[in-house]
Amino acid sequence: MRKFIGHSSIINSFEKRILSGNISHAHLIVGEDGIGKSSLAKKFAVKILNGEENRNYVDIINYRCKKSSFGVDEVRDIIEEVNKKPFEGDKKVIIIHDGNKLTTQAQNALLKTVEEPPRGVFIMILCESLELILDTIKSRCQIYKLTPLSKNEVIEYIEILNKDISDEEITSAVAYSEGVPGRAERFLTDDKLKSLRELLLDLLGQIGKSDLEKILSFENELNTYKDKKEEILNILASFIRDIMVYKEVENISGIINGDKIEVIKQLAIDMSYNKLNGIIEKIGDTRINLISNSNFSITIRVMLIDFMEV
Repeated sequence: MRKFIGHSSIINSFEKRILSGNISHAHLIVGEDGIGKSSLAKKFAVKILNGEENRNYVDIINYRCKKSSFGVDEVRDIIEEVNKKPFEGDKKVIIIHDGNKLTTQAQNALLKTVEEPPRGVFIMILCESLELILDTIKSRCQIYKLTPLSKNEVIEYIEILNKDISDEEITSAVAYSEGVPGRAERFLTDDKLKSLRELLLDLLGQIGKSDLEKILSFENELNTYKDKKEEILNILASFIRDIMVYKEVENISGIINGDKIEVIKQLAIDMSYNKLNGIIEKIGDTRINLISNSNFSITIRVMLIDFMEV
């Protein structure tokens, strides 16, 4: 297993519970995609089995959602596995990925198992947000909330991935990651993300020039990033946040996108608070529209027009 970076206080707390024999039989690991939930769950599972991190165990069973949601049928499969005896020792760990995809009915079907699993069985549910997890499930679990890593921790993570990466690429990846190591890894391996970031910075530079035709020319280019809907909005919001921070305090220490500081300084001059707040609001509207499966191209066009009108 690759060296685990970050979340040291959570790991230390878990290890103390293991040593004291006060470990819960049910756990919720919460954090956004790429924050390290799966790696942490594997680390916890190995600790529970008192095993070695560099090998796989048949008594660590992973369930991943292969459809849009986890239904009752999938939960029945999980419950069936829970009731089987461990193969190698006296303990087994069930890791349920994509916990946010568990339907209400599925969670209710899982509730009794989470509450009273067989002796030696431990259940871990991984989810991006607690909002879609029933209170009855949450109340029966030890909850771990994973927060973004520090800049130095992300740099350490990147250097473990690739020793030969340039300082410029590291700076850009750290900026894009916003403390989420999986995002840094995606940035370094996906050239489209790098070009998307440049495109969106160019878009922000054009907004203040009141040239609707020029702004709408970005529509076709953005349509080529249809598979990166979340990234489009997250990158835009990150830049706007930095512009507002610099506009407020004129200090680069709080800037996330530190590799683009000169452009951010200029945009802080060019864009008013009203304009920036309006853009943030329109990004939120766009996010809602895309979640509701609105036509991507039309939604992007509306967003670009709205940017001009705020």
